[in-house]
Amino acid sequence: MAKGMILAAGQGTRVRPLTKDLPKPMVPILGKPVMEYLIEHLARHGIKQIMVNVAFHHQRIEQYFGDGSRWGVEIGYSYEGVRDHGDILPRPMGSAGGMRRIQDFSGFFDETTLVLCGDALIDLDITAALAEHKAKGALASVVAAEVPLQDTQAYGMVLADAEGRIQSFQEKPKPEEAKSTLASTGIYIFEPEVLNKIPPNKVYDIGSQLFPQLVEEKQPFFVQSRPFNWLDIGRVSDYWSVLQRVLKGEIEYLRMPGTEVRPGVWVGLNTHIPWDKVNIQGPVYIGSSVLIEPGATITGPAWIGHGSVVRSRAKVTRSVLFEYTRIAADMHFNEMIVSRHYCVDRYGETMYHGDETAQIRWGDARA
Repeated sequence: MAKGMILAAGQGTRVRPLTKDLPKPMVPILGKPVMEYLIEHLARHGIKQIMVNVAFHHQRIEQYFGDGSRWGVEIGYSYEGVRDHGDILPRPMGSAGGMRRIQDFSGFFDETTLVLCGDALIDLDITAALAEHKAKGALASVVAAEVPLQDTQAYGMVLADAEGRIQSFQEKPKPEEAKSTLASTGIYIFEPEVLNKIPPNKVYDIGSQLFPQLVEEKQPFFVQSRPFNWLDIGRVSDYWSVLQRVLKGEIEYLRMPGTEVRPGVWVGLNTHIPWDKVNIQGPVYIGSSVLIEPGATITGPAWIGHGSVVRSRAKVTRSVLFEYTRIAADMHFNEMIVSRHYCVDRYGETMYHGDETAQIRWGDARA
């Protein structure tokens, strides 16, 4: 079988403010952290020993996942940080550097290892990918997905020959300059020998440093192009569109929680909703202990996190409310992600609670 490695040490700067007090792998989809779906998926394919490298907000990840026994797996953590004037500060070692550190510490990677980024939803047939890697005699494999030519600027593109042997990479090329439409998905398969090629005790990156090295050394380094759902949450705009797709039911393995009380409307426990006095159009999920006042309108796809309050005549359209968010009366929130502390529109424009210039009012529903 294979072992698993989840890369979870990054700061997630491109999805701020979602990662202001949350590590990126903990960003919720249907009320569950992204990384939980990854762990469930690894377990389904028999990958039961998983190392996670952590740095920023690492306790949030460790407290939630613990030793992994809830998912029938074993999870270990490798913290990356430095001591600075008596303070411990997170300092990620880079995706490759973090793996080399684990290897030098214990030799954990003693068999084929599947490496995943902790911030994407996937339904890859891992078993088939591992079999192809073995059949080709690969030292390393990159799982890639076909993307439309106009989207190449968002990805690292992989160029390979007819056999799938990787020739080079293009980082975020303009469509007119792109030599390939195969995007690296941040899913890799490594044989243990690959780790010897990473310099010890150095910040070292898989994509920009280790992979060019493997190409230059003409190692058996292959790309696999597979059809699978790969929902990358690289930016806030990605997060918004992933949630829209999930709520519409386009991703087969993601099921709405709660009870479907009307077509396309799911609710959790203990909700207070005067159904004859509100206008709710699905797909909408309304979490436990949510209060929706008369005259409110909710237009899906929308997710209303537990403990939230939508005041009278407020409108929530194609938006996501994190838990305990209060939407003030008469306000219209359109295509937004809203928490108690900030709201961010689908393009990444952010407003913070208490900003006097904000045209919209919202707050904390707990008081």
